[in-house]
Amino acid sequence: MGDLPVLRERCSREGRTIAFANGCFDLLHAGHIRYLEASAAEADLLVVGINDDASVRALKGPGRPLMPVGERLEILSALACVDHVVPFSGPRPVPVIEALRPDVQCKGTDYTPESVPEREVVERLGGRVAIVGDPKDHSTTDLLGKLRGPSRSPKPVKRER
Repeated sequence: MGDLPVLRERCSREGRTIAFANGCFDLLHAGHIRYLEASAAEADLLVVGINDDASVRALKGPGRPLMPVGERLEILSALACVDHVVPFSGPRPVPVIEALRPDVQCKGTDYTPESVPEREVVERLGGRVAIVGDPKDHSTTDLLGKLRGPSRSPKPVKRER
């Protein structure tokens, strides 16, 4: 995170704005892409915070993340709409927000401006909150459920007498 204040200073000097988006991004899907593209449209530069492996496990449960943080960082870095990625620990990216001081923090449509947990920090630092992306019709948890198939109870065994 040491490079975030330098990035902020450079963007300020150049008159460029910064959007910040965050998430686990454990299994990239269309909802993530739409969220990231809409976030990128809010400013000149998009910085994405990615939960580290321990925080994904704490948030999502055993067996997660599916991919380690290094691979998730690599995948998101390859997206044209993403300019910079940074991992963070813990459930909330407050240290990243404090170091970066984004002009706008972008959250998905499962939030309202009032329900964004980091809103007060963002506003205190002079930024705003934007709700972006399409309706939350996609989730990694749902995709994993589809991959695992329908839950099946064992059929009772009929015994002949």
